[in-house]
Amino acid sequence: VMSQDASAALRNVTLMKTCLLVKSMRTVPNLFLSSLALGDLLLLLTCAPVDASRYLVDQWLFGRVGCKLIPFIQLTSVGVSVFTLTALSADRYKAIVKPLDLQTSTVSICVRAAAIWLLSVTLAIPEAVFSDLHTYTTGHANETFVTCGPYPQIGDLHPKIHSTASFIIFYVAPLLIISVYYVFIARSLIRSSKDLPGEGHQHIKKQVLSRKRLAKTVLVFVGLFAVCWLPSHVIYLYRSYHYDQVDTSLGHFIASVSARILAFTNSCVNPFALYLMSKSFSKHFNRQLLWCRPQQRQRSQSSRSTNITSGQMYGLSIRYHSDIIIHRQN
Repeated sequence: VMSQDASAALRNVTLMKTCLLVKSMRTVPNLFLSSLALGDLLLLLTCAPVDASRYLVDQWLFGRVGCKLIPFIQLTSVGVSVFTLTALSADRYKAIVKPLDLQTSTVSICVRAAAIWLLSVTLAIPEAVFSDLHTYTTGHANETFVTCGPYPQIGDLHPKIHSTASFIIFYVAPLLIISVYYVFIARSLIRSSKDLPGEGHQHIKKQVLSRKRLAKTVLVFVGLFAVCWLPSHVIYLYRSYHYDQVDTSLGHFIASVSARILAFTNSCVNPFALYLMSKSFSKHFNRQLLWCRPQQRQRSQSSRSTNITSGQMYGLSIRYHSDIIIHRQN
């Protein structure tokens, strides 16, 4: 698990390097994707190992400070992901539906990305304030255990408010806004495809195709987020509305594990998806990974082996593994 976590972190770091250091890749969508990758990296390096450790021991190992800090970081990362995707959809709407508007500067994009982080941190502050260590008792075995809970153990109103608010703020509302943007984008693309000029206007055709491709890429990222985080929200809502019961059934356990696997997988697959969908990004991504290898080692390997082609070298450098992070939430 830790090796897969490190592999996913490396891919997100390489994504950020590619989008920020390569001048031709410093586009508006790629700058937002760099912010998204930073949020994913934060989640993978802090929250994922903590969640995986819960399978090894029943007790919470990270103290009261960790109980407040880890949920805060996780919710911040989720906020950065979904709000960045919303901003990306708004940018695609502006580029496709209103292409004649003034171009957005790099400084403006950085300010927007910083505002997204500030909003996410602000919304996650209650998580740090109310999260604390609590003692729970299982019903049939009458066993007690200490774990980290996101709200006080005072009635069942707090968990209902917490789960419902999280579901609306970090899932339903952003996806509804994104859906509205994409309805207008789809209408504009359909209209523009019908009004395309004939031969002799290849530049306009290429622009339309490029906009379609970018809109499709953003839509894939949105779809991945929606699919990966929905089970986690559903499981949390189920637990919150059955707060007086501790479901120890095998079905609930499998559903919880699957939901956490999907949630953390979302932070791993974004670079992979962009690599498959963008030839320009994949080319620079390969180059960034190759630069990570010592030049002397590359020369010695090339001198020793004349049978390895450049295509094989790329294949050896880019290996993607499925990232599975195990989580158990009591």
